[in-house]
Amino acid sequence: MTDTFEPKFDAGGLLTAVVVDARDNAVRMVGHMDREALDRTRETGLAHFHSRSRGKLWLKGETSGNMLDVVEILVDCDQDALVLRCIPRGPTCHTGADSCFFRRLEDDALVALED
Repeated sequence: MTDTFEPKFDAGGLLTAVVVDARDNAVRMVGHMDREALDRTRETGLAHFHSRSRGKLWLKGETSGNMLDVVEILVDCDQDALVLRCIPRGPTCHTGADSCFFRRLEDDALVALED
């Protein structure tokens, strides 16, 4: 095991990044980061991701204003996944929900979580 940060990107050049709220540890979203997104996140303190659907760099909140201020980046043991501890500037989900994880699975049905 090394103390040097040597991220291990997958064959598509991506890492999985789980975003949690630094205030209460609630899971907010899951995204993917390529080298550019990781570098921009570290440089600016704002969460950047690689948009797989658009095939380009994406600053979270660039259109909505609901950016994520990165407080801390946690690295897993294999250096192939990250946890971004963030302070959200509003809802994280594009639906307007605080978290992208606002439903639970019950049998084959998706049921909204109660606040």
